[in-house]
Amino acid sequence: MTAQPADAVTFSDLSRNPRAVAERARRLGRLRVTHRDAADFYLTAADREEERDENLVTASRMFAALSRSESGTRAVASAVADVFPWSRHLSGAERSGFAAELIAGLSDAAELVVDGNAREVIAGWRATARIKADERQYAQALAQTEGDFGPVEALA
Repeated sequence: MTAQPADAVTFSDLSRNPRAVAERARRLGRLRVTHRDAADFYLTAADREEERDENLVTASRMFAALSRSESGTRAVASAVADVFPWSRHLSGAERSGFAAELIAGLSDAAELVVDGNAREVIAGWRATARIKADERQYAQALAQTEGDFGPVEALA
């Protein structure tokens, strides 16, 4: 059995003593609830979560506004290089594309509560940088293919 962090309780703790757990969550701001048979979740106050949502919307809109000016585009490109050091393996046009897709993904998270898009953008561009970082793999990826590789199964 692993030790619980100070800011976590088990689902059993929550079901046995909900008032104490709720008070602890209020005092800490948010409390992780671990569950042996399911994904963990956080117990937090609604007003705190609403503030986080509002902050995400504001940050997302700031990045979008920055990206609409030439100097802002340079600032965003510089930030992308600092935040994602692996982006050095991308071309300038690819870094710009990454920044634009990331801003769109953050906007989706903020405005539409679609949280996975930004993570997918980062994962996709990181995979591209990983291939481009290895000259042999990159050359292999660029090599022309021949033949039919069979049907493609669509994942839902």
